[in-house]
Amino acid sequence: MTGGGRGIGRAISARLARDGYDVIIGYRSDAESAEETAEQLRALGRTSHSVQVETTDADSVAALFSAAESTGTVRAVVNNAGKVEAIGRLHDNDIAGIRRDLDVNLFGTIVCCKAATESLEASGGGSIVNISSAAATLGSPGTYVHYAAAKAGVDALTVGLSKELAPSIRVNTVSPGTVWTEFHQDRDRPAKIAESVPLGRAGNPEDIAGAVAWLLSPEASYVTGANIRVAGGM
Repeated sequence: MTGGGRGIGRAISARLARDGYDVIIGYRSDAESAEETAEQLRALGRTSHSVQVETTDADSVAALFSAAESTGTVRAVVNNAGKVEAIGRLHDNDIAGIRRDLDVNLFGTIVCCKAATESLEASGGGSIVNISSAAATLGSPGTYVHYAAAKAGVDALTVGLSKELAPSIRVNTVSPGTVWTEFHQDRDRPAKIAESVPLGRAGNPEDIAGAVAWLLSPEASYVTGANIRVAGGM
């Protein structure tokens, strides 16, 4: 999985390890956190390695999948890598920062889905889960409308790819709301939005991990092209 070393990614990695998966953790820059997560999974009795990857680079993504294939048969892929560098009104944001956000959040997911398709087809099928965002439908005005647009692209990618790859590969999406992680430049943002959430709180990474685990499980064998919104009612 990409972005697996911390935050939502770490919670997903831990949940999948408890469910019996060996997990290859892709990370971009925080090697220490990724390896710490891998050590936690190994302590659960699973095989786990951390691999540095640049999701917007096809060769780097191919190396990640080669590492996974050398460990065992690839049956499940979680595309979790994401970032927001440009914060605020669109008019006030730097174009270079906006482009980098679009590259990671949309193009990087496309690159990873392409590589996942090749790997899963070679192994006889499997499942892809893309991590999107509730921002895709809320729009995130005044905060990061370009990020919302990128995640809306991920949602469309999931729908189209689910039809393109059926029946051998299922493709689904989980869309978190605001979650307590280091993703936010404003670390207090989850607390600030809590009152506007119908369920009265920001999410926890484990809330997202449960939805991902279900989509990858046999219980979801008749589910593809779906988008599970885990956003407290937003």
